Order: sequence, then structure tokens, then C-alpha cells
Amino acid sequence: MPNRDDELLKRLLVTFKVEAQEHIETIASGLVELEQAPTEAQQESVLDTIFRSAHSLKGAARAVNVTDIEALCQSLEGVFAALKRREIIPSPELFDLLHRIAGSLGQLLSTIDSPASARGKPRVSELIRTLQGVLTGKPSIHPPEATEAPLEIHVPSTPEAIRIGDEEKRPVIDTVRVSAAKLDAVFLLAEEMLSATQAGAQHAAKLRRLRHGPSEWKKKWSRVRPDLRSIQQSQPDKEDGNGRVANRLPMARLTEFLEWSGDFIETLETDLAELTQTAAQDQRAVASMVGNLLDEMKKVVMQPFSTLLDIFPRLVRELSREQGKEVELSIHGGDIEIDRRILEEMKDPLIHLARNCVDHGIEVPAERLRNGKPARGTITLGISAKNGSNVELLIADDGRGVHAEKVKAAAGKLRLLSPEKVESLGDKDVLPLIFLSGVSTSPIITDISGRGLGLAIVKEKVEKLNGALSVTSEPGGGTSFRIVLPLTLARFHGVTIRVGEHLFVLPTSNVERVARVKKEEVKTVGNRETISLDGQAVALARLHDVLGVAEKVCADAPSGVFPVIVLISANERIAFQVDEVLHEQEVLVKTLGKQLVRVRNIAGATVLGTGKVVPILNVPDLMRFAVQSSDAGRRRAPVAAEQAADTKQKSILVAEDSITSRTLLKNILEATGYRVETSVDGIDALTKLRSGEFDLVVSDVDMPRMNGFGLTAKIRGDKRFADLPVILVTALDSREDREHGIDVGASAYIVKSSFDQSNLLEIIRRSL
Repeated sequence: MPNRDDELLKRLLVTFKVEAQEHIETIASGLVELEQAPTEAQQESVLDTIFRSAHSLKGAARAVNVTDIEALCQSLEGVFAALKRREIIPSPELFDLLHRIAGSLGQLLSTIDSPASARGKPRVSELIRTLQGVLTGKPSIHPPEATEAPLEIHVPSTPEAIRIGDEEKRPVIDTVRVSAAKLDAVFLLAEEMLSATQAGAQHAAKLRRLRHGPSEWKKKWSRVRPDLRSIQQSQPDKEDGNGRVANRLPMARLTEFLEWSGDFIETLETDLAELTQTAAQDQRAVASMVGNLLDEMKKVVMQPFSTLLDIFPRLVRELSREQGKEVELSIHGGDIEIDRRILEEMKDPLIHLARNCVDHGIEVPAERLRNGKPARGTITLGISAKNGSNVELLIADDGRGVHAEKVKAAAGKLRLLSPEKVESLGDKDVLPLIFLSGVSTSPIITDISGRGLGLAIVKEKVEKLNGALSVTSEPGGGTSFRIVLPLTLARFHGVTIRVGEHLFVLPTSNVERVARVKKEEVKTVGNRETISLDGQAVALARLHDVLGVAEKVCADAPSGVFPVIVLISANERIAFQVDEVLHEQEVLVKTLGKQLVRVRNIAGATVLGTGKVVPILNVPDLMRFAVQSSDAGRRRAPVAAEQAADTKQKSILVAEDSITSRTLLKNILEATGYRVETSVDGIDALTKLRSGEFDLVVSDVDMPRMNGFGLTAKIRGDKRFADLPVILVTALDSREDREHGIDVGASAYIVKSSFDQSNLLEIIRRSL
């Protein structure tokens, strides 16, 4: 049986980890504020906040016997106290150190009760000596193993004061900590009740239709009743010998039954009227209660954007310092709340966009000054309410903008479009290409950028959340990304349509309008069918063709006229022909499960009030298919040529002075199917290159006689090898080394500390 003290300690550790995470986040974000605070008064205020957090974290760690965090916070308090007394002069190097210490605290927290992660645990004693060196004037600014751990998002609890009569009591905690999984489970159950309200509405509507039946019966009965009476009176009665009626005629018995039926139908009509009224009242009451429950539950799982945005000041600061750039981050709208599940899904896309702004957008200070800009660039991260059910995220920079020609070249190199199509694109038409997988304008592949995957991941995530992503850019004026997201993940208003024998649901947020179009109004422009709406030409696509279902025209539809539904997504506008537009209603999204993570054109499913399961259409997929279908034939030939070229075995030259690394690279590449030759340094590689034929070079940087930079420069200086891809694999990970790699013409730059086999093979595949 487990010891009671051990069980108590486990429960305390769970609570401590949540509390400690909050304190570490406060310290990390406070350090960014402290560095940017313009006045001493503001610096004092921020210092007080982070000082209290360090002190509280130390006390909490002592309570659960986490000595490493307690000792590190003790030393951190000493540095903060010295800063308050002005005994230490703040400097960029000091802030770098304090940020690394905050990251180490996060890493120490993550290793609690986790033996698997203890290997990367920082050496606390050396960290403490580093902080003590700051106090004694002998700092070691680069503490070993002080790697940073990512800060997780949490739901903060807020203490509030209570008042009894005229006497204010001490603040109490009126919140409880509940795991996010439990909240999600309760919210999902509450959302399931939406189906029950829709079923109730269906039953109430059916009762209303049934109520008209008795009324119709009574009308017809009133017309034939006189005729029946006449027939009854015209039939003579048969009497027996005693003067009594011997047998009633069958018609008389039938008339009597119909008279009784009339009374029965009247009673049934009354009962149906009462039942219909009661069902309608019950349906309204249940709908109101479910609506209120969902609204309250939505408030529970809603979180302000600030819980996510707090990590970005530190992220931008460190990335900009690493690249030698000066960047100011402006954040607004952090108090707007959104479904926590959406917030978690958007963390990685926003990080991708922020890194993209720093790496691709903002220029180095010297370049900005030459272009008449301030040396410090600006990145804006703003959130605003778009309407009652959507929010808009803006991520913008005032950097160099998107270079259209480079994007065209990257798209052409990947054969995503035909050369003629690429050349015909205008600057605005080029911008959507940056979201295609593999398209990158970076001259070199590094651990930060160059693979062309970041923006593709952003687009995929946004579309998965039923959002919309658009981009605008001005050469020399910067780039702006706008993301429109729903406030909640599982519910939205949808339009139900019929295509053939099937029903589908389209999100109302993507529906611009519904219209009826005559066949003679369809025109062909540029090999594509179009219709005119409000004086503008709109491309027309047939949803039957996109979804691959048979067309079935509604019997009530006038001949020569068909309904269209105009969809909008990412500034695109396309009309889709459907068989019938039925109605709009609130629907509950059901995922397709892990077995069907990605199904083209389908975003999920919903259950209607009738119990019928109906697919929810993925509007971006529909738009993409409609736009690209006309170019499919022209793309087949380049794709076939590319597949044929891939069957030819590629030859790779490896330049590496370490026999271990050389053998490892040779085995990895040969196992993948490449033909590999090796060389011991740059001169040996250059000799073999001039005497043989190779499709790619993989080279170390630090080699005797001629290093990798020199080898790359020699290759680029020879016209025969001008287009030969060169990948540098090195332990040199400084910004200057990466820039040197760009200058000499390397195609990719891989740091050995982050080297993995799949990463190398993917870069080689793309380079070839």
C-alpha cells in the first residue's frame, strides 16, 4: 500500500507544477518588459513583479522539497535585489543570461518526476556560480547547459475580494483548478445536447404538419356529409311481423360509422393542437436552456489571447538578436477571448509567422538605414473582433516585403505551375504561392528557414480550424498576414445543400450569397465558365464534378434555371452550381476520427435533427480544386518528366575529414539508393569533382587544406558547376558562419547539433 505522505506529495507536486509554470512565465515576460522599460519608475514596477514571482516560486519549491529550483531562485533573487539597489548596471548580456536562467527553471520544472528527461537537466551548481559571479563582478555570461524549455499555456485563476455587509474580508480564491481534459469532456457533452434540441425542433415541426390533417379531413367530410344523409334517407327499412326494423342496411351502418369518425377526428384535432403547443413550448424551453448552458460553458473554455501572446516578446527578442537585427514587437487585442482548443492549435502557426517576419521580412539595421527606414524594425501582432462569431489576427512587419520574382523562380523550379503560367502571373497572383509546400525565397536552408514548409503548415492549420488566411505585401513596405478564425471550434451556422442524392453542409461564414442563374447567362472566358453577378464576372464550377456525384435536378425547379451558391475564401470568389439550397441552421462539427485525418473536400460531419449524418465541406479545398482543375492537363507532362528523372540513380560526392562522419554519411546515402563517393578534404573533393560527374555535394566546413567554404566558392566560380547543389554539414552554428555560407553560395547549411537523418535526406531530395 502506498505511503500516505507519498500520495500527498504527488498531489502537491501536481499543484506546484501549475503554480510554478505561472511564476516562470511571469519572470520571462517581465524580463522582456524590463529591458524595454523607458523610465526608472517603470523599471521599478516590473522589477517588483518579477522579484515577487521569484520569491513565491522559491517558497513553493521549498514546500515540496524541490531543492534545485529553490536554490536557483535564491540566487536569482540576489541579482534582482542588486538591480533594485542599482548595484548592477543592466546590459544586453545580463538580460541574455537572465533569460537563459528563466529557461533553465522551465527545464528543471519539466524534469520533476520524469526520469527520461533528466539527462538534459541543467547543472544547477554551475548556474548558481554564474549568478554569484554577476554579484561579485566576475560574471560568466554563458552558463553551461542553460537551455530553455518552452513555456506552456495555462488558464490563470484570479483571487477576488468579498464583502459582507460593510466589512471587506481578505481576498479568497473563488476558483478551482480543473484539468483541461475534464473541461473539454463536459463541453463536448453540452454541445451534444444541440442535436437533442434540433431533434425536438424536427418533432415539433412534424406535429405542426400533422395538425393540418384533421382540418383537411373535416373539410372533405363537410362536402360529402349531405350526400350521405340523402342516401341514408332514400333507403327503406325492412320490418318484421311485429312492426320492428329487422335489419339495418349496410349503407346506414356505414353512415353511422362516418358520423362517429367525424366526432373522433374533432377530438383528435383538439388533442393534436394541445400536443403541438406543448411540444413547441418544451422545444423553446429546452433550446433556451441548452443555449444558456453552451454559452456558459463557452465562457469556461474561452481564454484571452494574451495567454498565448506572452511568449512572443521573448521569442522575437532572441531570434532578432541571433540574426543581428533590431526588432520591436507591438501587441494589441490580447484581451479578446477565443476557444482554448483553437488557441492551442494556433500556437505553432503564429510562431511560424513571427519567425518568418523576423527572418524574411525585417532587414538588418544597415540595410534599413540605406533604404531610409529606422534601424529598428516593427512587427505587429494584433487581434480584433470581426463579427459576433469570428476574430481576425494580423501579423505584419515593415520589412522588405515578398520578392515576387523569387517566388516565381521557386514555384517554377518545383514545377508547381507551367513556365507559361508562372510568367503570366502578376505580383498579387504570386502571393498565394508562398503557402505551397516547398516554396521558399531563402537562398539557403538553415535550422530557421529555407525548407518552404512553415507557411504551408500555417495554411493547413488555419483551414483545419475552418478559418481563412490571406496575405498582402508591398516591395520595401512590408508584409501582412490576416487570419480569420471562428470563436468556437465545434459549432457554427451552416447552409444545407443537396447535390444529387446527397446532402452537404457549407459554413455560412464562407457563403457570400445564393442566386438562381439561367443557362444562357453562363459565358466562357479564358477557357473557364463564368457568370455575371452585380456586374462582376465570377468563375463558375459544378459541385457535382468537384465531389464526383451524379446530378439530379429538383422536380420543382424551373427548366433552364439552376441554383448557385457563391463561396469566398482567402479573397477568392467562386460560384458553385448545386441541385438545391435547403436551409440554414446551427450545426455541431464531428471529426472524422484518426482513421480519416485528411479527406479531400471534407472538413468533418454533423448529425441533423432527423438523425441523418451529413458531411461538412472544406471550402478551401473546393476553391483550390476549382481553380487548379483547368491547369491539370498542362501539369501532367512536367510531372511525368519529373517522375522519369527520379528513376535515374543520383550521384553524390561527400567531403569529410572525419572517417567516422564520412562512413556514417556514406552508409545513410547508399541505403537510400544514391551512388556515393567520398573525399578527405576540399582539395580532394575538387579533384574528384573535375574528373567525374556528380549531382550534389555534401561537405563539412572545418577541414584541412581547403575547408567547406573554400570548396563551395571554388565550385561556384566554375561555370560547369554553377548550378550544382552544395550542402554544408557543420558544427559551426553562429550567425556569421551561416551568412558566410550564403555568401559563398551554399544551397543548405545543416548544424550537426540538430542533425538527423530524415532532415538531411529531405534537403537532398528537394535540392535534386
